[in-house]
Amino acid sequence: MLGAGEIRDSLERAFRDARVEAADATGTGDHFAVTVVSPAFADKTLLERHQMVYAALAALMPRIHALQLRTLAPSED
Repeated sequence: MLGAGEIRDSLERAFRDARVEAADATGTGDHFAVTVVSPAFADKTLLERHQMVYAALAALMPRIHALQLRTLAPSED
């Protein structure tokens, strides 16, 4: 079973200057709610931001059934 901590750690490695929150949304280890606030998202579209997160989680994606994302630049937080 995948844990929210693994997701958080992967995103913190990819987005070094980010605030990352990850939670197991259902307690089943495959549905997660994630918030990432990073300067890397400034001037990026929502699609680009989500693509960046998916790329950072590529190794974990086969174990994730559902991923709710909230991606913000610091000025939007």
